[in-house]
Amino acid sequence: MTRPRFHPDLTSARWLPRSVITPRLLPLGRAAMRLVGLLARRKAEVAPVPGGREVWLVRPDAPRPGSMPVLFWVHGGGLIFGHPAQELAFCRIVAERFGALVVAPAYRFAPEHPYPAALDDLRAAWGWVQDRDDVDPARIVVGGDSAGGGLAAALAISLCDAGAALPCRLILHEPMLDPATRHRPDPDPATLRLWGARINRFAWESYLAGLSGEIPATAAPARLADARGLPPTWIGVGTMDLFHDECLAFADKLRAGGVLSGIDVVAGAHHGFMAAAPKAAVSRKYRDRMFAQMAAAWG
Repeated sequence: MTRPRFHPDLTSARWLPRSVITPRLLPLGRAAMRLVGLLARRKAEVAPVPGGREVWLVRPDAPRPGSMPVLFWVHGGGLIFGHPAQELAFCRIVAERFGALVVAPAYRFAPEHPYPAALDDLRAAWGWVQDRDDVDPARIVVGGDSAGGGLAAALAISLCDAGAALPCRLILHEPMLDPATRHRPDPDPATLRLWGARINRFAWESYLAGLSGEIPATAAPARLADARGLPPTWIGVGTMDLFHDECLAFADKLRAGGVLSGIDVVAGAHHGFMAAAPKAAVSRKYRDRMFAQMAAAWG
């Protein structure tokens, strides 16, 4: 059988680790993220939100008159680590390209803080954004990367269930959606990069540790029964991503509910490809297609 090949533009893939973190190295990974945050904080705008968390804000250098569109962007890290600062380069591109305010919320991590702690933090940050006078509440896009994409979907599901104000669009980049991956046969590890099956099992078990009985869709969006009422949603994922199959299955649910605005499957792309190889042509073209969704949402 022929082994799948990475996309030819992703020349760094052969050198990347199969997982960026392990359970044993989690304290070290968190310490590294805290250091990244401390260094970035000197030039960042950070604001507190109710509940003790904070949001990182990125504004365009030359704001346009009137209220701004907003990108509410949730960082990744498998629900167990990460930092808003890791998304700043992407956030700056969005802010300048669209004249948008980009809000990157901090949230608590499992296993110390299992579900629904992270979702509660995002709900608090969402309320903080909604109350601002300088944003257009009708033009707030919610999105995220990896675990952040899964949390963005969970936030929208939670808001929809509550009958609360919804974002105008969801942008889910390689989202982490389905804890069922814990029980599936492991894929060929040679085809995975930056997030593997072992750490994925640890992350989901840590996040869901506080639950008993049926897992709700606000904890695992793949459990969503009916997508009707959700905002238009775009999903992007690579064929060599551990989350590939669950993204396609979730897209089918969104399509059945009439809310899928697009599914972008990148042949030969691994998890984290856009961040690992931002200058590669395949990453730039993919990012432009993601930006086209934002442009459509913001008019």
